[in-house]
Amino acid sequence: MGTAVYEDVLKIFPVSVRALFKNAAFQYEQLQEIRMRSGRPLCVRYQGRECFLTAAGERTNCVRDAFCVNDRQLQETLQLASGYSLYSYEEEIRQGYFTIRGGHRIGVAGKVIVEGGTIRGIRYITCMNIRLSHQVRGCAAPVLPYLLDRNGRLYHTLILSPPRCGKTTLLRDLIRLLSYGSGDAPGRTVGVVDERSEIAGCYMGVPQNDLGIRTDVLDCCPKAEGMMLLIRTMSPEIVAVDEIGSAADAEAIESAIHCGCRVLATAHAENLEEIQRKPIMSACLSNRLFERFVILQPAACGRVREILNEEGERLC
Repeated sequence: MGTAVYEDVLKIFPVSVRALFKNAAFQYEQLQEIRMRSGRPLCVRYQGRECFLTAAGERTNCVRDAFCVNDRQLQETLQLASGYSLYSYEEEIRQGYFTIRGGHRIGVAGKVIVEGGTIRGIRYITCMNIRLSHQVRGCAAPVLPYLLDRNGRLYHTLILSPPRCGKTTLLRDLIRLLSYGSGDAPGRTVGVVDERSEIAGCYMGVPQNDLGIRTDVLDCCPKAEGMMLLIRTMSPEIVAVDEIGSAADAEAIESAIHCGCRVLATAHAENLEEIQRKPIMSACLSNRLFERFVILQPAACGRVREILNEEGERLC
């Protein structure tokens, strides 16, 4: 499966760049990011570490030996990734990224066009970050029992970790398990607000990741507005969002709870102490909006360090 997906990913690169990756013989499951910057070295994040490729496709940590991307190669990658229809992604690119088939997300940077204080688009793209989609089915199975009450109902749950430690991957699998249901709990209707297309990885509105049979997704929608929209229109039992942090997010979560929905969310933090130092998130704790906290191990992708209840007592 990984080999077939990897072959599909390589098709977004021009032949000259594609050959480098074939020679490097990466294992797709361990490949996280590919960064292309015009006139600068091709940079790869593999097995959690940064490396470069030589002109022969050999891995190296030496910048002087690294293959440099020229503007023609970068522009050709953009065209291949967008199916020679980059204009059709204009709305997504205005947010700094677009999602391609397979759920892979391509971040872009270049000249930002601003009108009336609002970003209208990005032109003259000179930097790309291809973040490869990895769905790890079953990774949340050991965690889920700690998040359900005796009736199989989800506790309001917040997943915490620094960037690149697997919180979105864990969130995605929890959504999938809750949606399908299991012997311990019936399947639940889940509403997902996927503001940056990272949870479902929608391509043309269709989730590329398996989020279960009872899951509805709002793609590229601001979290606060999306939560209220889902509650009004789709009547979810569970609302799931990634990377909360604004006052509007906190207010929407509180409203969702008052409407009877269960909440499943993530936030950037190493532990509860860090969350308490953030005024908005601290208010969420003070108001006891969350009943379970899943804290991931820093620098160990996807590894759970501890699970706490609302009193801060360790359950696992």
